[in-house]
Amino acid sequence: MKFSTRTNWNTEESELAHALAARRAAGKPVYDLSNANPTRCGFTYPPDLLSALTSPSALEYDPNPLGLLTARAAVVRYYAEHSVALDPEQLVLTTSTSEAYSYLFQLLCDAGSEVLVPQPSYPLFDFLATLSDIRLTTAPLVYDHGWQLDPEGFRRAITSHTRAIVLVHPNNPTGHFTKPWEAEFIAALCREHSLALIVDEVFLDFALSGEAGASFAAGLTGVNCFTVSGISKICGLPQMKAAWIAITGPDREASIARLEVIADTFLSMNAPVQAALPNWLGSRQPIQLQILSRLRRNLATLDQLLAVQQLIHRLEVEGGWYAVLRVPALGDDEHTAIKLLDRGVYLHPGSFFGMARSGWLVVSLLTPEQDFLTGVTALIDYFNTNQMS
Repeated sequence: MKFSTRTNWNTEESELAHALAARRAAGKPVYDLSNANPTRCGFTYPPDLLSALTSPSALEYDPNPLGLLTARAAVVRYYAEHSVALDPEQLVLTTSTSEAYSYLFQLLCDAGSEVLVPQPSYPLFDFLATLSDIRLTTAPLVYDHGWQLDPEGFRRAITSHTRAIVLVHPNNPTGHFTKPWEAEFIAALCREHSLALIVDEVFLDFALSGEAGASFAAGLTGVNCFTVSGISKICGLPQMKAAWIAITGPDREASIARLEVIADTFLSMNAPVQAALPNWLGSRQPIQLQILSRLRRNLATLDQLLAVQQLIHRLEVEGGWYAVLRVPALGDDEHTAIKLLDRGVYLHPGSFFGMARSGWLVVSLLTPEQDFLTGVTALIDYFNTNQMS
């Protein structure tokens, strides 16, 4: 049997993943500084959370490809709290942001088209692009007293095959909120080259310092903008599989008409989750407050621990669930991560997100606080020991 070349991935377990599995199989402790799954981080959810799935309305099959009107109206109310006025007809519900990206790549791209993504970024885009028979090109986020877009890097990355630019706002893992000047620069590029803009706002509600960035769902003048988000992060419910696309711009009606056909082809959203969506979005504040409190306390702990040493530096972070660390370049960061795992500390090397292969580590601020304290302490001790040896 012949398989599609688009699935010709190397599925062998990485050395780091193998080491993690072996350590857990041996029953040794793991302080997981990569953990970004809120359902496994010790947060308290309402005891009646699942009762929202038992609505009698879920027994009626209403195959609306855009999603149930009641569910889309709940998303409209969410954006209203961000000072953005939307109509339910501007929304398409999907089971995940991954599915939303898939729909948008199908809408905007032909085989061989290119989509421009800033780097560092989450590696999921690589798989989604391959499955859609398109290519990712990258433009750098640069660090100079804070993260920022590199305008010339974006200009150089655009070709005649480019169809869209993707922004993650705030970025994962850098925590960079797109600034107004950056948004206007990207908007001008989109207008100049007839590009669409896809903006992922799953971490929008999690500003760690100062004010959160404004939602792109309000639209940009003359730009076809597709804003993606969902309850995986907003409500801390990755298992419930509910997300959406908000569509603005001059070709909005044509975009929605085509997305409706794409969504109608799959009809993947299930009725119980759509029926529960108003309840979950409307009651998101308690879990968001728990998450924000954890993120900020862990960030403060990290800064306190780093303040008494000089080898490791935390880069500025404005939002999201991660912190990027600049560490001594003792070798390939994956090998460094394996050495840290020998001490019980598991985290992501920066290369996982497209950073250089040496000198960068990424930690999740969502980690339970005692594990975070123990893990970061061991991390600092490792570099102190190896720097002196």
